[in-house]
Amino acid sequence: MIKKFFFLILLMNHLWLKGQCAMCKATVESNAEAGGALADGLNEGILYLMAFPYLILGAIAFAWWRHEKK
Repeated sequence: MIKKFFFLILLMNHLWLKGQCAMCKATVESNAEAGGALADGLNEGILYLMAFPYLILGAIAFAWWRHEKK
């Protein structure tokens, strides 16, 4: 029952996020047509958000490797 509940929450969250993506896309397109630099900032923000999970995972893997080495 708990697995079904979490799956339902995940599914609902996914649908909400897809709606936000469409809103961001429309905002960036209208800003780019007006000559704004919002798209550059958004792309940079996406890169930061994408990099941190990999950095955290790498730090955990390094700590685990170092602990196993001892």
